[in-house]
Amino acid sequence: MLIRRRGLISALPLLPAAAAAQGASWTPDKPIRMYVGFAAGGSTDTTARIVGQAISPGLGQQVVIENRTGAGGNVASEAVARAAPDGYSLVMASMGTHAANQALYKDLPFHVVRDFSAVSLVCLSYALLVVHPSVPVKTVAELIAYAKANPGKLNAGTGGGGSSQHFAAAVFEHVAGVQLTMVHYRGGAPATADLVSGRVDLIFAPTVEALEQVRAGKLRAIATSRPKPLDVLPEVPTMTATLPTFEFRSWLGVFAPAQTPAPIVNRISREIAAAVKRPEVRQKLEELGYEPVGSTAEEFAAFQAAEVPKMAEIVRISGAAVN
Repeated sequence: MLIRRRGLISALPLLPAAAAAQGASWTPDKPIRMYVGFAAGGSTDTTARIVGQAISPGLGQQVVIENRTGAGGNVASEAVARAAPDGYSLVMASMGTHAANQALYKDLPFHVVRDFSAVSLVCLSYALLVVHPSVPVKTVAELIAYAKANPGKLNAGTGGGGSSQHFAAAVFEHVAGVQLTMVHYRGGAPATADLVSGRVDLIFAPTVEALEQVRAGKLRAIATSRPKPLDVLPEVPTMTATLPTFEFRSWLGVFAPAQTPAPIVNRISREIAAAVKRPEVRQKLEELGYEPVGSTAEEFAAFQAAEVPKMAEIVRISGAAVN
């Protein structure tokens, strides 16, 4: 999807002393809006609703989820980048929206680092390599051997060019030295539906998108990109057991507009970190296939800074581009 440049967002002026002083003792006095760049019911939206509900009591205000879809999540991100830095506008971001998109979209109307304040890394997500039961492989080694013997024969479904499924499959091609045929869909759900029906052969799916089909026996799980086995599928081996250099993970985290006062950022960050450590919240996230984290703002900022160049290289390897 084409995003027309409206001019890179310039640095906001320094906040006046009164605003900074207010931030030092910030207590929200109206609902907080958390934007989601993807459709209601998806994994990012579900996570935002779990987190929003969990932090509302501690903040003393309701966290309202607002879905603004479009342009790979950039519509919601831009809304927050342009919002007032007062703590009332947040975005539940992903590896795609706040790392990969900086390289993927050549005319991005904001910068994923400069125009946001990192708040907290919520959770990590790993790819689950799943195949249709008709594909004659049961291990990563067998899959590599089959793919090398049949270049381009295996169709890999993705949630679209530049999606996490696409990136994970591209990393696999690169590390394993194989050639797959990428079949891009408008989202992970239709790709998974076609995998279940046998129209494509495999998907490097976010765990949450394939977990129930694996449990129901409709798909065969071959490996996880997590460094250790998944708690929800402990019998599925790791990808690194066969390909030690394979690494792929996605993530979700919360950002505020740039120059949001540190006391406001830290207050929200503490609430998120405390929430994801509560057993009932951790269980909800783990049931979706996520690994809960809950970081400080400083930790998340450092994490994102390392992710941006890493994802730029993965974008290059994948050949993904948005005109």
